[in-house]
Amino acid sequence: MPIPLVNSIASWFLKKRFHQIELFLKYPNEVQNELLLDLISTAKDTEIGKQYEFSSIKDYKTFAERVPVSSYEDYQDVIERSRRGEHNIFWPQPIKWFAKSSGTTNAKSKFIPVSSESLEDCHYAASKDLLCMYLNNNEDSQLFTGKSLRLGGSKELYEENGTVFGDLSAILIDNMPFWAEFSSTPSSKVSLMSDWEHKMQAIVNETINENVTSLAGVPSWMLVLLNNVLETTGKNSVFDIWPNLEVYFHGGVSFVPYVDQYKAILPKPDFRYYEIYNASEGFFAIQDQNSSSELLLMLDYGIFYEFIPMNTYGSESEKVIPLSEVKINKNYAVIITTNAGLWRYKIGDTIRFTSIKPYRIKVSGRTKHHINAFGEELIIENAENALKNVCQKTQSEIVDYTAAPIFMSGKEKGAHEWLIEFKKPPQDINHFNQLLDTALKSLNSDYEAKRFNNITLNMPKVHIARERLFYDWLKHHNKLGGQHKIPRLSNNREYIDELLHLNS
Repeated sequence: MPIPLVNSIASWFLKKRFHQIELFLKYPNEVQNELLLDLISTAKDTEIGKQYEFSSIKDYKTFAERVPVSSYEDYQDVIERSRRGEHNIFWPQPIKWFAKSSGTTNAKSKFIPVSSESLEDCHYAASKDLLCMYLNNNEDSQLFTGKSLRLGGSKELYEENGTVFGDLSAILIDNMPFWAEFSSTPSSKVSLMSDWEHKMQAIVNETINENVTSLAGVPSWMLVLLNNVLETTGKNSVFDIWPNLEVYFHGGVSFVPYVDQYKAILPKPDFRYYEIYNASEGFFAIQDQNSSSELLLMLDYGIFYEFIPMNTYGSESEKVIPLSEVKINKNYAVIITTNAGLWRYKIGDTIRFTSIKPYRIKVSGRTKHHINAFGEELIIENAENALKNVCQKTQSEIVDYTAAPIFMSGKEKGAHEWLIEFKKPPQDINHFNQLLDTALKSLNSDYEAKRFNNITLNMPKVHIARERLFYDWLKHHNKLGGQHKIPRLSNNREYIDELLHLNS
């Protein structure tokens, strides 16, 4: 299809879609409430719908009083029944697909239901919206003159009892319309290869001669791929291989630790980075501005949102609030009700709102990925901004890291212990440590209070990890590739002790 025609079709779709987006921008809470009542009505005759008498729920207040907040553990039994082929348990339509996610806080696999509605009205709708917003902001884009290099999960799809499970990315690739194959690289065959290390080289071999105009994938693994591409071709810049590359769509982990490494291999000041926020449970938010990394919360994808202020999370005074009650710059745990039958489900992420007109967010971390052993409330956002600051001051670059508490023992005070793998280490690790401590104090007043005169916390302790330590750890746990991530912060020593042992 000629490029001008493709752009004109995209423009038509954009204008049509923007009318709907403007509706939830103007009436966000009304759109959310209407969506909730539609979900309740749709599922009123399911097993869960009958259990909580959905047929008599007419407003959010009744819904919140009647339906409990749940975790995966609460859902596990009914999900297993659904995977065995039972229908109409938590969603009226048969669910064929389950996104397998081991996570990083729980070794047990999770199987997240993916309904046909969530595929079409959430995941695929979001992909279209992302392109629409990008094209709207960049009218000179030549995106459709080439292909998108997508880097998904490394797992194949497996069928049991008539249902199918695998990485969400594999499910999305397997269900894509046939024409999408022509605009993407590598081929579905290579994308769905299960051996990550063989797959990486296969992707390099298949893509280096393509006209790649965009990248899509998790920053940590995309960086591995791009470095492999440079090593294979002997080039210093990715633009020497793909001169028409113009944008990288990224999500899954924070981009902050990787910014400088990407700029080094993508040395164009006008190269664009667009962030997304999605998970196995749904697609939640999209960067809608060129100049800002804030993400627009998408309110019409069949997902109803609630939030728990993190200062009450897990306590007796825990409070759940709807979107209409959130405040700017407060940290919240995310609760979702979805068109795949998850009802008031804790996804384990934390966000903060940067704006409420419209509702824009930043992902701040995970409910289980923080350090609060001493009341310091250190979250991933603090850690990654501090590390970025220190790396700039010490001309160093980080590959991966993890941190955990050193617990008090007798009269010995506590501390934080960091294990960092550097691509370019600092000249003086002690100076790096001091700068890290100072940066964390400037970003987190609770940490600063605990560090004041070493009242509770001693100086952090930083170890340099050997090359490929975190890669080897992921490989040992069969977690190479795609959606698998290093546990950045932990309130216990499970991960760091194992990694320190591997590092010795």
